[in-house]
Amino acid sequence: MPTVIALDVSLSMCRPVQIPDCTEEYQRRNLAIHGINTLLDHFSSSCRLEFVSMVVFSYLWEQLVPFTRDFESIKTALSKSETYNTTCIEGAITGIRQLLYDEWNASTASQVILVTDGSIGVGQKSLKNSLQNWDQRDPKVPEDQFPLPFPFPCKLHIAIVGNPNDADIKSSMPYFEKLIEINGQGGEIFTPDNILNLKSVQTMFEELGEKYYSPYHGALHCGNFKCPIQLFPAPEPYDKTDEFEHISVDISKTLEILGFLDIADVASPPMLSRHLVLPMSTKNIKKMEESKQENGEVKKENENEEEPASTEDGKVPSFTVLLHGSLKVEGMVALTQVGENWFGILYSWADSKKKSNLMLSLFTPGDEPVNWIGSLDNLAPISAFTEPPYGEDDNKTPFPVRPNDKRSYAQSCVVWIKQSGLQTDLQKVLRHARKLPDKQQQFYKELNRLRRAALSFGFHDLLDAMGTMLDRECQMLPGSAHPDASMQLAHAANALRSDKATDFTQSIMPLRTNFSQEDG
Repeated sequence: MPTVIALDVSLSMCRPVQIPDCTEEYQRRNLAIHGINTLLDHFSSSCRLEFVSMVVFSYLWEQLVPFTRDFESIKTALSKSETYNTTCIEGAITGIRQLLYDEWNASTASQVILVTDGSIGVGQKSLKNSLQNWDQRDPKVPEDQFPLPFPFPCKLHIAIVGNPNDADIKSSMPYFEKLIEINGQGGEIFTPDNILNLKSVQTMFEELGEKYYSPYHGALHCGNFKCPIQLFPAPEPYDKTDEFEHISVDISKTLEILGFLDIADVASPPMLSRHLVLPMSTKNIKKMEESKQENGEVKKENENEEEPASTEDGKVPSFTVLLHGSLKVEGMVALTQVGENWFGILYSWADSKKKSNLMLSLFTPGDEPVNWIGSLDNLAPISAFTEPPYGEDDNKTPFPVRPNDKRSYAQSCVVWIKQSGLQTDLQKVLRHARKLPDKQQQFYKELNRLRRAALSFGFHDLLDAMGTMLDRECQMLPGSAHPDASMQLAHAANALRSDKATDFTQSIMPLRTNFSQEDG
């Protein structure tokens, strides 16, 4: 779950803060940086896998640090940040929206933390002026479009470094609340408690981290096996109203493996979210036990009993390691119950040729999340049947069985229901275009796939737009780029504008050059 921290570096952040019994002078900017460092420390201890990007803004915005897990680099960059002119929150949100769009796909959940002193700016670019006509702007003009709501899952938090009792902050609070309301995907406004100092700002950011960046800790059960685990990112509760009922389910602290299925039987079912499964370290387990003891939840039977010597975590047997290796070798998935009438599958997923991880994918709550399997309550091992469930024919596959008819969503077709779908397909073409000539085959495959989809939908204007897009990529090629890259991009752009471009039976073929002939 990527996070963007946006810090206001306008002149108003340089206002001094009067702290009683403190000889050192602080500015609001210093308090904000101290609070951000506190949040980064929370990431280091509890959310090490979180990708964080640092953005600073005033009238304009700048990405200070790209998405990284090196939180110390963000602290270093923050200490060197400069101060600029007035505040423009709309411009900052517009930049953050484009930044997340370029770096992540449209289905990746993210969070934005806006750190400011409560100033909404002045003049035409002020937040007050932006919100007066946000819903009356022309959506066909990208430059005039209001950046919220985000076109992808994203929570918006606003951390105000200022005394909540100040008249200026009280007057600006409704505008910040309106921003979160327009986004409509969750989020919260955080303010210090009555007084503004280092301790109150630190507490405010600690509260933000504990509430929205708390790791999931639970236990994985399989028969007599039990293993403490953590999930990253932490699963969100499911709360949705459909045509007939309102469904609200929280994920349980105990994940129960019900059985195992072949990957071929499950195929590619629709997923709600995906999470990395990690065994909990001995250090984290001890911290949890100490926390429970402090809360009176757990009592030692013998307080004088000495604790056993800790063993290195790498040498401690873990059920998750056994499960991951077994699923990977056997080509199977583990059907897991994660809540009341809520299921998912555990499986081995490889992000590269050499490294694989144990993943948990969650289905939509219900007893029939996978259509071709049917009700999960009917699943049973083949040994539970006194007679073969499919007769004496040995060629029949074991339960469950996918239907013979091929469903439309099992085809390799292009579906553009939302703008994000088209955006994702265009980004895929651009990624391959920037890696020419190494990705030449993949580039033309995706280009023809996108072209055929545009012709099928009657979206002929997209062909000319794609040609313009490729012309722009060709002009932006660095001087060190391979000569074949510019030739292939120009060839593809011209082919999209040719008379044959609208012929569905024709495909755009790569341009044969001296470079490609030598490579062949």
